Amino acid sequence: MSRFQTLLLREWLQHKFAWSLMVLIPLTLGLMLTGVGEVQFDDTPPIELPMLVTLATVAGTSISLGVIAAIAALITITGLARRDHADRSHEFWLSMPIGHASAFAAPLLVHLLIVPVAAMAIGWLAGLVLSMVLTSRIAGFGAWLSLPWGTIVVGTLSVIGRIAAGLPLALLWLSPLILSVVLLCAWFRRWGLVIFAVALLAAALAATQVFGSPWPAETVAAIVRQAGLALVTPEDGGGMVVHNGEDAMAALAMAPSWAAQNFGLALTRLVSPLLLGGLIVAAGCFVALMDWRRRGVGGAA
Repeated sequence: MSRFQTLLLREWLQHKFAWSLMVLIPLTLGLMLTGVGEVQFDDTPPIELPMLVTLATVAGTSISLGVIAAIAALITITGLARRDHADRSHEFWLSMPIGHASAFAAPLLVHLLIVPVAAMAIGWLAGLVLSMVLTSRIAGFGAWLSLPWGTIVVGTLSVIGRIAAGLPLALLWLSPLILSVVLLCAWFRRWGLVIFAVALLAAALAATQVFGSPWPAETVAAIVRQAGLALVTPEDGGGMVVHNGEDAMAALAMAPSWAAQNFGLALTRLVSPLLLGGLIVAAGCFVALMDWRRRGVGGAA
């Protein structure tokens, strides 16, 4: 466990500057945009406006930072296997008493799960500050202080927590695609992503000619769709539509129970032959990655 924690620490030491910029730049731009200029209304602002602005700012900031972190993670892991080859430092890491599984599992865990969740948490906190600035400029600082903060905190944390809880499930669905790309990039360097796309297109065209259906592309689309549903699963009836502050308060009050029920729906979707097949493919790719690393310098050249 201590070795695995050391690998997690390595990711922090190696990427902390980039992660800091990834968070600070959007937040600085957001603070500049909310803090300059004038906000004017032809008529008296509606009484619900401070509530709606605060909710939109808190939720939008948290989700936006989470999306940025997730996109950055997907870009980073494509070069995960060969990131130490440019300066031949992979020879040093191969000499360390680190298991091949841990060498890949630790960075995947950090980049794909820990960093996006941390980014959403930071975004939630920063969203409170941005909402204070923006709401104060619209309706005054007193209006921001008078908001029902207990309900706002519990409700927004429930929504953000639901997305964060669904992220591991989404990664399970996406694991065959992610690990396939990582493996191809290990074998073929920067051409791995191109080979993956070309192979998928060729397989879809061949399947259309033979079976009359581009089932490989349809399978990938189904996996991506299930990953999205793991984050937020639409429910029958379309959910609650927010038109005013009273609707927003009602939705926030229901958010904890909604989050629990919605996560339960996402769990039921895991009972699927598609997921089972995807996990088998992902396991095979992970074993191939370990074998690639086990062969060391000669096999990784």
